[in-house]
Amino acid sequence: MKRITTRAGELDVHVLEPEAGAPADVGQAPRLVVLAHGFGAPGTDLVPLARELVALEPRLASARFAFPVGPIDLAPLGMWGGRAWFPIDLEALDMANRSGRSDVLAAAEPPGLALARKKLRVAVQALMAPMGIGWSEVVLGGFSQGAMTTLDLALKLEEAPRAVVLFSPTLVDAEGTRRVAKTRDGLPVFVSHGRQDPLLPFAATERLVALLVEAGVRAELMAFDGPHTIPFEALRGAARAMVRG
Repeated sequence: MKRITTRAGELDVHVLEPEAGAPADVGQAPRLVVLAHGFGAPGTDLVPLARELVALEPRLASARFAFPVGPIDLAPLGMWGGRAWFPIDLEALDMANRSGRSDVLAAAEPPGLALARKKLRVAVQALMAPMGIGWSEVVLGGFSQGAMTTLDLALKLEEAPRAVVLFSPTLVDAEGTRRVAKTRDGLPVFVSHGRQDPLLPFAATERLVALLVEAGVRAELMAFDGPHTIPFEALRGAARAMVRG
């Protein structure tokens, strides 16, 4: 897969093009897969997943993979090379988790999320335009904070994406999410999360999935025994969800 780095809207994006001679899309695979990294990771963090997903599901060989880079540079905080989608007080989050408050981000929309959503939307639309495709041919997803951001975008678009894949997300702005999720009846959403996640507790993701299902979203949760990570079984489940739609 040929990798290029381009500018889409206000974001840098790492793009992996399909291999020459890849089988043409037969309607079962998305045309574009967008995966957003987590808080503190470099923009290239999830790039290796493209080849792994194609190996797991050959029908994805015709898809273009895009890995947008979060707009916030965390170097001033000592996290060299780290990027973020919106600010998070990690110390406050850790204290909340230690006190048993796993839903600290669920109380309201975090400051900066709306701006991140706007920038991500513009970037993805810039990638879609020359391809001549609509949102129904796009899979949105990501890891951790990237999962929060892409789900927020997927629920607030005028047109639903093909599917959403979320690795280790959490419930953000519960009331707002419940309200917009009702407009996404039948949207396929694949979620994976580790039961021993010390950063974003598993219980909050259980609440997120229950909320989505109650609103009519076709959400499924794949729980695994592990921490804040993406295990092989999560990649396999995500690959299936991308082509199943």
